Amino acid sequence: MDRFDVVPEAAIVDGTATDAYFRRTEEALAAAGRDPTVVAEVTLRQFPGEDKGEGEGESESERGDHRVFAGVKDVAHLLAGRTVDADAVREGQLFSGGPVLRVEGRYREFAPLETSLLGFLSQASAFATRALKARLAAPTSRVISFGTRHLHPGVAACLERSALVGGLDGISHVAAGERIGVEAGGTMPHALLLCFGEGEQEAAWRAFDEAVGPDVPRVALCDTFADEATEAVRAAEAVPDLDGVRLDTTGSRRGDFRQIVREVRWELDQHGHEDVDVFCSGGMTPAAMRRLRDVADGFGVGSYVTDADPLNFGLDVVEVDGQPVAKRGRLPGKKELYRTDEGDQVALADADADTEGEDESLLAPLVRDGEVVRKFDLDAAAARAVEDAELFDVAAGGE
Repeated sequence: MDRFDVVPEAAIVDGTATDAYFRRTEEALAAAGRDPTVVAEVTLRQFPGEDKGEGEGESESERGDHRVFAGVKDVAHLLAGRTVDADAVREGQLFSGGPVLRVEGRYREFAPLETSLLGFLSQASAFATRALKARLAAPTSRVISFGTRHLHPGVAACLERSALVGGLDGISHVAAGERIGVEAGGTMPHALLLCFGEGEQEAAWRAFDEAVGPDVPRVALCDTFADEATEAVRAAEAVPDLDGVRLDTTGSRRGDFRQIVREVRWELDQHGHEDVDVFCSGGMTPAAMRRLRDVADGFGVGSYVTDADPLNFGLDVVEVDGQPVAKRGRLPGKKELYRTDEGDQVALADADADTEGEDESLLAPLVRDGEVVRKFDLDAAAARAVEDAELFDVAAGGE
């Protein structure tokens, strides 16, 4: 008997992790002896930069924004072994509309995968987009993903990979890190200090220093029992070669948090601990990070990323047996997405598009005849996101 409400990987791969109407569609097509060759495209908006209408899943502040494309690695492996071809925007690429993924093959070959395919892209791209906004809010600071505690554990690896795609410097979840091949980081919770008790903070900090490996940064949590500045100085004097202090002060006790951080920095410097960094966590948003980035050295970002609404991607058939076709409100025909000097443009795949200045279509090979033909590099994806943010002058936003 399964103990947790987690859909098994096998169900995702075999297509049973799907909406029931796709199963009914398979049954109907099989009974009718029909299985056409189709082209299907995933889009958020039909054209780059267009505003969606009210009621289509986006707030006014989000319409027209560039987003970070993520989740494509999972989609590639979802399609692996199926007799299909797929092309997709690269992981970490920014987009504002047009097709980001195209699948070609017999419709019944991939029809039941649509639910999982869209889920992979929608959740991951939302997380990566928020992560990039946090990255841009403090571009020279160390920013770590702290958000897995706000999500179902089955989504932890998706969050952590997406956070790295969006440009964050590290993650906190151990199992997720093992899954994606990245070592998780982190130091101590308030519980460690509480287990030693008030007045015994030095004992707790020293116990941590003596127990963990030499590769673990010595960062002391300094807001449990006493004033943050006082505890910071005590920690710096208790632990030789302390790397930093972390402030995770409860919102109801913060007052002016910037002032608190400045006081901590002042006291550390006054006592000769100029090399001890100050790290802030707890409800960090881009707005808060912009206000603190000149007085803090790093941030832990959690709920700002995990609260992101999944992107409202849709997958639509645009060609059947070589003939352009689409439902109302969608553009028929197989298309390409080009990056030009004038911005991104959509054109029919067999048309001579007015795309002077482009290098090539942003839709690059992903799967060919069921074989994954792309490598996935997290560092390259993160660099791509940051470079595209500079290209399109994407700001951190006002959150």
